[in-house]
Amino acid sequence: MIESTVAAAFALPIDELAAPTRRRAEVAFARQVAMYIAHVDLGLSLTETGGLFERDRTTAAHACRVVEDRRDDGDLDRLLDAIEAVVVAWKLTLECCRRRAVPGRTH
Repeated sequence: MIESTVAAAFALPIDELAAPTRRRAEVAFARQVAMYIAHVDLGLSLTETGGLFERDRTTAAHACRVVEDRRDDGDLDRLLDAIEAVVVAWKLTLECCRRRAVPGRTH
């Protein structure tokens, strides 16, 4: 869900974000945004975030610093706000579905 949302926001193929190598600067930044969202908005630890993208926790920490530093750009900040809103909405929807999926309960 994070990768799909970020890839769409940056108009990049989703498989580029999951690539094992850095790729072009815009792909690397989009991946950093995805790591930032995973850590800041979904509450994953830096170790979990790095693992999600097959990177080290220090790479995830660096990604968060880079994205936070670039939020001073108003256009980028608005884009990040929109991405965060979509990801958080997905998270809340999944949590709601899990609460409703109680074993033995019918709807």
